[in-house]
Amino acid sequence: MTATLAILPIFGVIVLGYVLGRRQWLTAESLVGLRTVTFKLFMPCLLFLGIARAPLGEVLSPWLLLAYYLPALGVFMLINLWVWRRSGESTVLGLAGSYSNNVLIGLPMAASLFGDDGLMFVYAILAFHSLILFSAHSLFAAIVDARGQQLKPLTMLKGMINPIIVGLMLGGVVNLLGITLPDTLTTMLEWLGRAALPCALLVLGVGLTRYRLHLSATIGVITMLKLMLFPALVALMTAWLPGISPMARQVVVLLAAGPIGVNVLAFVTRPEQQRDIGACIFLSTLAAALTLPVWVAWMHG
Repeated sequence: MTATLAILPIFGVIVLGYVLGRRQWLTAESLVGLRTVTFKLFMPCLLFLGIARAPLGEVLSPWLLLAYYLPALGVFMLINLWVWRRSGESTVLGLAGSYSNNVLIGLPMAASLFGDDGLMFVYAILAFHSLILFSAHSLFAAIVDARGQQLKPLTMLKGMINPIIVGLMLGGVVNLLGITLPDTLTTMLEWLGRAALPCALLVLGVGLTRYRLHLSATIGVITMLKLMLFPALVALMTAWLPGISPMARQVVVLLAAGPIGVNVLAFVTRPEQQRDIGACIFLSTLAAALTLPVWVAWMHG
């Protein structure tokens, strides 16, 4: 019960953001500014400092990465092949079913449940999250799209390199080279990083006001696969593979159980996809408020 209660503030701040957006206390213009400063300044500072201080030798385990990304790619291929057999076209639904909202939900959840020790494992997953899944989607789309789109490595690279990834990479360089940051700089980064998680949750809440809860069998299936099958497969993998600590297992299972990440919308190419993916994000976020406490209770049981 204590663990379950620990994640309630996360959804409380999301609901607050939703109310602020519905009542127009945060307008579209102010949301753009809040989103920009959150994801181009606050969040990179948090991730940079976190990974710069992380014991990378302990958390960057190939077994841990395999336990998370093998199920992710399995769910990705399962959904994509299912849709392709029905429509003969590439789809964003496979990415939706395998891409968790690890920044907006995963980070605050791990911080609330496990503290700084748990955040180390989130950083390890985040370091490869966009690189692996965005590359897989771009490759699959280039191969099966009926319109014959060609793979463009520079376009893929541009989509994957963003301030969050840069923050992680620079933090890794500082860590590996053993660079000691000046105290003044460290204090500034700590102050800016503290604003990242609450602002990110507010942005998510306000952003949900843009989507409609358009329900269909496909949307329900994708949401169920994302919130239930993906974390179940990760739980099995972490139990089977060697060298994964109990805390690491709990963290990656809960990351897999998170709702669909909003970055999936960046790969939408058709209006009907926009509607369906928006509905998947909305439904998975609402449903995660019910399913995540179940996963938390089970993992702590």
